[in-house]
Amino acid sequence: MNAPLSAAVLKRIALLSATRHERFYTVAKLRSDPVYAAVTRELAGASLPVLDIGCGIGLLALYLRESGFTPAIAGFDYDVRKIASAQALVKRGGYEGLSYMNGDARTGLPDFSGNVVILDILQFFAPEEQASLLQAAASRVAQGGKLIIRTGLRDASLRFHITVAGDWLAKVTHWMKEGPVCYPDRALFESVLSAAGLRVRVQPLWGGTPFNNHLVVAERE
Repeated sequence: MNAPLSAAVLKRIALLSATRHERFYTVAKLRSDPVYAAVTRELAGASLPVLDIGCGIGLLALYLRESGFTPAIAGFDYDVRKIASAQALVKRGGYEGLSYMNGDARTGLPDFSGNVVILDILQFFAPEEQASLLQAAASRVAQGGKLIIRTGLRDASLRFHITVAGDWLAKVTHWMKEGPVCYPDRALFESVLSAAGLRVRVQPLWGGTPFNNHLVVAERE
């Protein structure tokens, strides 16, 4: 699970998409975004299932499957169109053990116990909603499991301002249904997740991107 996926595998995943735009997005995203390999490394050797909150069109699940990760993966997202795209990708690819459901994380998460992943959605939540979601996600992390989060952090850096601009561009182009509301800071994760009994570490996850992205990993030992 530690080796990056080959160009041939990335292309094969992209060709499962129904539209040219989605194929282009898929292959570009999987090639350039370091988060997929980072999550794969964090889950190496794990036997617990995964809940992917804000799963979008389900690219993380496909990346994990192609990397040799075999436990069940459940995707959860409030965008009905993206859930439909994720389900279609799974059907065309013949993947097993991947499921997707529609729902709003603001109003509750599905019953679950295992590893939990949250990628790039916290900025669309108000501060009190961020804390509530982190508490709910932490309660679903099983013994020996992890809560893995990728998020832009609020600070005074140029990277942060580029991150904000990128999120608004996603809104303007209708890839995201909403614009950013509030970006979390490091203290939020350290306070909320430590109080939930998880050991927290935060590290930059810039890769080759200009964004102020960080990886937050909280483990229940």
